[in-house]
Parts: sequence; structure tokens; C-alpha cells
Amino acid sequence: MVVSTFKLYREGKDYAQAGTKKLRAWLKKTAPLVAFDFEQLASGDHWVSISTPELTCICPFTDYPDFGSVKIEYVPNKVCLELKSFKLYINAFRDVKIFHEAVTEVIFADFLGAIKPEKARIEVDMNVRGNVKTVCRKYYKVNILSFRT
Repeated sequence: MVVSTFKLYREGKDYAQAGTKKLRAWLKKTAPLVAFDFEQLASGDHWVSISTPELTCICPFTDYPDFGSVKIEYVPNKVCLELKSFKLYINAFRDVKIFHEAVTEVIFADFLGAIKPEKARIEVDMNVRGNVKTVCRKYYKVNILSFRT
């Protein structure tokens, strides 16, 4: 007889992820994303690329830390993202229990709300843990075939 050690996790009973609405409100108060004015002088799309290898958050299943990098590329509309605010914002996830897919959604939603770019994409590349690697990508008004991944 084969005995399985697989356990089916149940949300709220075996694990709990941070509520994204409450998390976004808390981030807006404690580590808001700040913008500065941008004036485009030449024609064409002006792509800005921002990245950090210092994303840390907590796995809702294991309570172990997850480590990864965040890369955002965007075409500014009238403002650009101020980098120190981005650093403080990313650091605010350090003690947050959240899944990789959800952290991608939260970061990108807050970025789009603060900067209102013409086009943008995000890539959250989490380090391998338990022999599994996660890379989450999301696009806003971008032809995904035009990007190398």
C-alpha cells in the first residue's frame, strides 16, 4: 500500500495571504510611489527600464522568505517614477505573506496608478525554491511579441 504525504492546503485554515486591497492601502501610506515631471523633446517612444534584485516577501504556505527581482519598463506619459520611492516601496514587502502572482499584480497596479504610463510591462523573477522557479510577467498596452523575454 502506498501512503501519500501530499497535503491539500486550504486558504484561511492552512495558510493566509495578505489581502491585496488592505495591502495596497497600507503601501500607499507607508511607502508611496512618487513621480516627477517628464517632458519628451524628441519623437518616438522613450522607454525607461527600472530593476531591483532586492524583492523579498514571505511564502504564505511555509512562512519562509522568498527572494526575487523586479523589472519594470515603461513609456512615460507626463511623469517618471522616482527611484528612492521605488526602493522603499519594494522593501515594504519584506514581512508580507503573499504569492508571487499576487505581488506582481499589486506592484504593477500601484505603479500604473502612480505613473499612468502610455505603455508598460513588469517582470517579477523569483529565485528557485523547492526546485521550482516562478517568473510572472504582465503587460499594459504593449504587444508582447515585441519584447524579448
